[in-house]
Amino acid sequence: MRWEGQRESSNVEDRRGMRPARVGGLGGLGIGGIVLVLAVSYFTGTNPLTLLNMLDGVQNMTESSAPSEPGRIGAPSDQLGKFASVVLADTETTWTGLLGQRYENPRMVLFSGAVQSACGTTSSAVGPFYCPGDHKLYLDLSFFEEMSQRLGAPGDFAQAYVIAHEVGHHVQNLMGIAEKVHRLQRQGSETEGNALSVRMELQADCFAGVWGHHANRDRNLIEPGDFEEGLRAASAIGDDRLQKMARGHVQPESWTHGSSEQRMTWLRKGLESGDPKACDTFADGRL
Repeated sequence: MRWEGQRESSNVEDRRGMRPARVGGLGGLGIGGIVLVLAVSYFTGTNPLTLLNMLDGVQNMTESSAPSEPGRIGAPSDQLGKFASVVLADTETTWTGLLGQRYENPRMVLFSGAVQSACGTTSSAVGPFYCPGDHKLYLDLSFFEEMSQRLGAPGDFAQAYVIAHEVGHHVQNLMGIAEKVHRLQRQGSETEGNALSVRMELQADCFAGVWGHHANRDRNLIEPGDFEEGLRAASAIGDDRLQKMARGHVQPESWTHGSSEQRMTWLRKGLESGDPKACDTFADGRL
């Protein structure tokens, strides 16, 4: 990506090196820890998200009720932090152009280990996430190293895709999609809730592709091979591949993010169309 020298977002909060009041058992779990959780899930029959939530709940019981101090506001000074800030800024440009006044810029929080948000205390083990309660996306930059070394998904556009995916969840929140889905999930079974989660995640993948399309067409930030990096990253974090790594077999009814093929398909739709209307995963009968 041609990102150096581009505008950096002012909506970055750097909490790296800071910790929540107390950090419980989730801190620093990493991809290896997630694989362990999946293994426990396999032998106990428990949904892996349920296990992570249980661990997070135990951690929250040990936390101070006081919110974590805000970090430094503004563009970071290190290269990887500056890269993330540039990507966030470019998503701001894309989505403001597409949604106009309906779009509110989210804030990106960079952290290490664990972080306190309006959604509770969360470990790096869950990966990057978006919290609708405070309109912030949370990112431990060490996840990029995990992607490259353990998941085989290196490259700057692969990293940008991760950020743009979380921004996609922010778009869903602003458009009221997230609220509708969460309401339906509360009313349905666990299997139905998982299926809705898959559609949410695939739409966020497509929205990430919409950003990539405009970053390429409108600002010429994309270099040859970049989109392929993103598609490889989408494939690397498909539920079927991660389950195969952890269990040796796949269990589609427990998916929450979609298969490798599904994630690549919807990211590609966004990259090719540049149109959020092409990302209606809820109207598409077959994903």
